[in-house]
This record gives sequence, C-alpha cells and structure tokens, in this order.
Amino acid sequence: MRILVVGSGGREHALVWKLMQSPKVDKIYCAPGNPGIGRLAELIDLQVDDIGGLCSFAKEKEIDLTVVGPEVPLVMGIADRFEEEGLRIFAPNRACAQLEGSKAFAKEFMIRHQIPTAKYIECTDVEAARKALGIYGYPMVIKADGLAAGKGVVIAERQEDALKALEEIMEAKVFGAAGDKIVIEEFLTGTEASVLCFVDGTIIKPMVSAQDYKKIFDEDKGPNTGGMGTYSPSHVYDRQLETHVEERILRSIMEGFRKDGLDFKGILFIGLMLTEDGPKVLEFNTRFGDPETQVILTRLETDLIEIMESILENKLEEQEILWCEQKTVCVIVAAGGYPDAYEKGRVISGLDKVDADVIVFHAGTKAHEGQVVTNGGRVLGVTAWGDTVEAAREKAYENVDKIHFEGMYSRKDIGKQLKV
Repeated sequence: MRILVVGSGGREHALVWKLMQSPKVDKIYCAPGNPGIGRLAELIDLQVDDIGGLCSFAKEKEIDLTVVGPEVPLVMGIADRFEEEGLRIFAPNRACAQLEGSKAFAKEFMIRHQIPTAKYIECTDVEAARKALGIYGYPMVIKADGLAAGKGVVIAERQEDALKALEEIMEAKVFGAAGDKIVIEEFLTGTEASVLCFVDGTIIKPMVSAQDYKKIFDEDKGPNTGGMGTYSPSHVYDRQLETHVEERILRSIMEGFRKDGLDFKGILFIGLMLTEDGPKVLEFNTRFGDPETQVILTRLETDLIEIMESILENKLEEQEILWCEQKTVCVIVAAGGYPDAYEKGRVISGLDKVDADVIVFHAGTKAHEGQVVTNGGRVLGVTAWGDTVEAAREKAYENVDKIHFEGMYSRKDIGKQLKV
C-alpha cells in the first residue's frame, strides 16, 4: 500500500511511525511533514489546507489510503472532496468535523442527546457577552467557537479577566474568525482525562486511556497550551469509570449520531472532566489528539492499517484490538515563551544521544543548513515506556536532559497525579 499522511506535528510523526510497522505498507508520503518524519517517509511540499493539491497528489501517486492528522483540513471538508474523487481517506466528513470545528455545535449536540456537560450559553455579540459574564459565577470559561489551535479557551478567575478575554477574542480577533461567536460555560472542578475512540458509523471502541496536561506551568498553572505532555493509562481512569463512560456517554454519542444522521468514520477524541457528579464532556476532537497519540499508539499492538480498513468497511465490531501492558509517558519540550510569542530557528542538539528505546517525536522542527532547528511552540515529544508510569516518567526525563536548544522549556510533573 502507498499511504499519504497529512500533517507536520508530533501526532503525525507517531502516526507515520506506527503505520510503518504494518506489513501492508510499502511507501509513506507525508505532507508537509518534518525532519523526524522525513527519516521514515518521503516529505511532500504541500500544506494541510491545500485540499486541491493533496487530492491531485493522491491521484498522481495512486495513493491507496490518505490519513489526516490535524483538524483544519477536516473542517474544510477534505474527506468529502477525496470521496467525491474516488479516493480512499481515513477522516470524518465535514458534517461530523463540526463537532470540533464549532464549540456551539458540539454543545448543542450534547444537550440534545443528554450527554453530561457543563451549562453554557453562546454569544455572537460582544455586548450580550459582557452582560452574560458571571452568569455561572467565577471562575468561568470562555471559548472561541471555531478552531484556535488548542488555545481558544480562557478560564477567567475574575470579571476583569473575563472582560479582557472578550476584548481579545471578539474585538481584537486574536483567534481570527474563530472568535465571531463565543461559548460561555460554567467552570467544572475535577481531574481531566482523555478518551480516544475508533468509530465506524455504528460501532465505537475506546482506546486505552491517557491524561493530558494543558497548562504551561507545573501544578497546572498558567495559560492553556496545545498540551505539555501526557501519559497512559490515566491514574484515575479505572475499570468502574470506564464502564460508566461507555454506558452513559459513548452510547449516547452513538445514538446521537444515528438520530442526527451523522455517518462518523474515524477517530473521536472525548475530553472529560471527572467531577464529583460524575464524568462530563469538555470537548470533542474529530481526530487523534496531540500529544495523546504519542502515548496511545506506542501501546497499540494491533496493525493500525487493519483497524483503519475495518472502520472504512464497517467491520470494526469484528476487529480485535490489542494493547501492550507497558505504560508510556510523553514530555513535551517547548520553545521559551510558548504559548505566547516565541522564537524559531534555534539549533537543537543532543538528539543523537537519546536512548535507543526512547522515541523523540518531532512536532515543531525543520531542517536548516544540515541541522534540525525549532519551528514551532511545541518542539519535541520525548516518549518512553516502563513497567510503571513512574518508570516511564523517569526514562523520559532522563532523555529530555540530553537534548538542548536555547530557551527550551518543559514541565517537570508530567506523569504525576495532580491535586485537584
């Protein structure tokens, strides 16, 4: 098989790494990819939003399957375009991608189908939004409705913080058109957990659990990021909770898809808050999460191509999916200043010193004059295995210390259970 992977981050590096293990795969292309991916696949100079160019390339190279990593092409309707052209693609269609592309659409779906979630209102007018501030007390959550690269969520502790967030999102348009509409939510207290699921339109199968760390600083302080690290399995996601989520949330989601005529095929990511009143859904993503993918796919034993094909052929129910017992931890190494302004082009050293049994997934990197340099806020994902989360954690941090670039930063508490 000839595979095209769309994307350039740590998630896509993990996808290419896993897909390469399939005996069915002869060749992988990645558009646009990064230097880490370039050691496994042929890089193609096409951006993720160039749907026409990606479609033409897939035709020209007779690609057997295209796998989409990031959210932007999904929301743009890449799956619809490829299917119109008779091309096989592993990605949900535009209608289903609205679950990630619009916070309001997702909340309406949850309320309509009685899926536990936070109370909310939506606003398209900044004056109406100002009047709604404090409706659920403080802290309160303000979300840009559209895509904002994982950064469009503000937790306002006080009214002045909320007013500033409204000005930035709705007036200054720091997230562009994503801020034309906002969602104001009640603040939920608890522990976050992530559940990624394989979905084939009629069947949903959850993967092993993972826990992400969204805040930039230790002890979950500071602004939200795209994710500063993750580990699997989650300390808090036990069998009892897993059963509750399957019965109370996953079944309701699938029933909602059926009632709304959403033919969802692909990956559904469910962000949960484990509250005193039980788990509640924070968000949906309609693709593999980043950096959750890095710790989940490194535990997957079943051929990923076989799983993807079973989904496209509506045979997921028959597909056995096996996971290794070892635990995994991924520590994100970020550029100084992230998630705000940060510098690019810093030379990365020490990658050749990393242990052979540790994987460094490239996220924000590029090749420059024979060297690997920084090219994003989240630069690398140092991922390690261990018999326990603590062992994997120690291994990951040992290898983070072998890497260097000017201004590099990482949290020091990835893999630890945080106090709520």
